[in-house]
Amino acid sequence: MVRANGAVSLRELARVVQTSEVTVRRDVRALEAEGLLDRRHGGAVLPGGFSREPGYPQKTHLAAAEKSAIADLAASMVEEGDAIVVGAGTTTQELARRLARVPGLTVVTNSLLVAQALAHANRVEVVMTGGTLRGSNYGLVGSGAEQSLAGLRVTKAFISGSGLTAARGLSTANMLSASVDRALVQSANEVIVLADHTKLGADSMFQTVATDAITRLVTDEHAAAEEPTSHELDALADGGVQVSVAPLGLPVEAPAAHPQPSAAAPRRPVPPAGAAPGAPLPGQRRPAPHGALPVVPRLPERIR
Repeated sequence: MVRANGAVSLRELARVVQTSEVTVRRDVRALEAEGLLDRRHGGAVLPGGFSREPGYPQKTHLAAAEKSAIADLAASMVEEGDAIVVGAGTTTQELARRLARVPGLTVVTNSLLVAQALAHANRVEVVMTGGTLRGSNYGLVGSGAEQSLAGLRVTKAFISGSGLTAARGLSTANMLSASVDRALVQSANEVIVLADHTKLGADSMFQTVATDAITRLVTDEHAAAEEPTSHELDALADGGVQVSVAPLGLPVEAPAAHPQPSAAAPRRPVPPAGAAPGAPLPGQRRPAPHGALPVVPRLPERIR
């Protein structure tokens, strides 16, 4: 499966072979010892240090429930009348399906899948970039795409990638995709990265967005509950990234409105009215104090 897809999650492996994740984790450890694959947080990739980008059919089945939860939470961050950019990817495609209900929205995208999801939304205006089509993710890339984004200014950018680390930020396996994603985020006041737990701690060849340029990360609850990815989240929060954790199977409430950060001001969340000083925003993890062990939040019984 790793040879066919480039990457695979432990959860998906356990489902396919109909066994427990504990057994799969032990077997993956043995395969890594033989040099057949490299373990990553929550999954495995081809050996060699950098993860290879799976094709679109494979990506649609990886962490599908987690991507859906992430899209639900990300959609609650979009307000009526917003102008946003949405990059290519299966998680951003899930987000686009939910944006069809936001009136007065303008969406700029280089993704045919995002445009298709919004094609019949009569209250949403869709603006597509030019460029050359990449069949592996149905995204438009190249100089045509980048030039069409010149001079653009929007409120938020929603993008995904192949991997995310605190040390390097967001990365992807394709140079042309990375270049267009950089052009997308340069047009936005806020940069919001959508990344499920299988991408945390993974690294790819081309950097898309450095950690200090990311405003917010939206990820799933498995990233907060598992120790390796939980430490990665704490490191990202220490780097100034606001971390929002999407619960699985629970309704998502829209976060409290807060003013857009200025270019000179540090990106910090503003708590809802009436909240105690220092209280975190809904869905946001509080970084551990210096010298203290990070605290992994307890999950309700119904989703643990």
